Amino acid sequence: MPTEPSAKREFEAQARQRESLVILLRAILIILMAVFGALGLVDNASDQGDSIGLVRFWWVGLIAVGVYFFVVVGIDHLTPRRKLSTISGILFGTFAGIIATLLVSGIIDLLTATYLESSALEDLQRYITTSKVILGLGLCYLGVTTVLQTQDDFRLVIPYVEFAKQFRGTKPLLVDTSVLIDGRLHDVASAAIFQAPFIVPRFVIDELQQLSDSSDKLKRARGRRGLDMLARMQKATDINLTVDEFPVPGSDVDQMLVELAQQLPAILITTDVGLARVAAVHDITVLNLNDLANSLKPNVLPGENLDVSLIKKGEQHGQGVGYLEDGTMVVAENGGDHVGERVTLVVTSAMQTSAGRLIFGRIGDTPDQSKSRRSTSPPPSDRPSTRQPGIETTRD
Repeated sequence: MPTEPSAKREFEAQARQRESLVILLRAILIILMAVFGALGLVDNASDQGDSIGLVRFWWVGLIAVGVYFFVVVGIDHLTPRRKLSTISGILFGTFAGIIATLLVSGIIDLLTATYLESSALEDLQRYITTSKVILGLGLCYLGVTTVLQTQDDFRLVIPYVEFAKQFRGTKPLLVDTSVLIDGRLHDVASAAIFQAPFIVPRFVIDELQQLSDSSDKLKRARGRRGLDMLARMQKATDINLTVDEFPVPGSDVDQMLVELAQQLPAILITTDVGLARVAAVHDITVLNLNDLANSLKPNVLPGENLDVSLIKKGEQHGQGVGYLEDGTMVVAENGGDHVGERVTLVVTSAMQTSAGRLIFGRIGDTPDQSKSRRSTSPPPSDRPSTRQPGIETTRD
């Protein structure tokens, strides 16, 4: 096994590429600001002939450009996880506040023009303008806060424009950490069973990275396996998979998965029975990958024969336990004395659970053995007669 999982190296390479691009954009920004700032500080009306002069108080403009650059870069650095939905909400709330301000300003102008004289109106014009500006700031603030607090339920009538992350049509499949570690999701998704897109939250990837960096060898192997599976699904052209960067409140991964599944809404796909029960309590549709795998296994009916090797004794007295090639557990009711042997069982019953399928059987005469035994028995004519020779019976 390589010292570094390929998926983790790929994620780190993408992160370094994004950081390099941001540094390049900052360098271009400061160069453009310096060029245009210098052009603005040049005094074209200089009396010094062909020499280039600077405007008066040029250092004020230079300081202003530098402060503005650091303010812009500081805002960019302090808000690394900006969301388009939040920016759209702020712009739409501000636009709605401006429209409301214009309407109210029109009403104010109409009232003042109707009930105030021209001389009094000129004296109060400064106060009226100041009141309009303050009113507009308050309305814009209310518009922005209203949109941000209700953006999960708010949607514009314009097609393809929405603030909340809503998925139309088929619900997406929200992938749990246990499913990526399990390793079967790529093969199932490649079989075109699911027509819905897969969503992997960022906190699930973070959990896999923590497992891959763990000092425990087993946890480290599980984390690397999950990251490799995620990388395979991302590279597959027939699988629609996206990484969700939306921040979700919660103290642990299970709680955040339940919260995100409610917000989208989405179908939670997992192999964790405990998480499936918690999600069911919150009315979230859950797809257990083990249930899907068990439903695709061929059914066995009572009376059928199974060849299985018994490897250990069961919990009950006289039981023997074996496994089929697909991992199905088989319990032989009278197989305790045949541990280590390969026997033929007659199926008596089968039980299917989320943990897997359980088959019960008995070691006994199979129908083929009973048929062969009947074929080797003597015919009725060859059997010895119970009548004594020389004695003839008559009916009275």
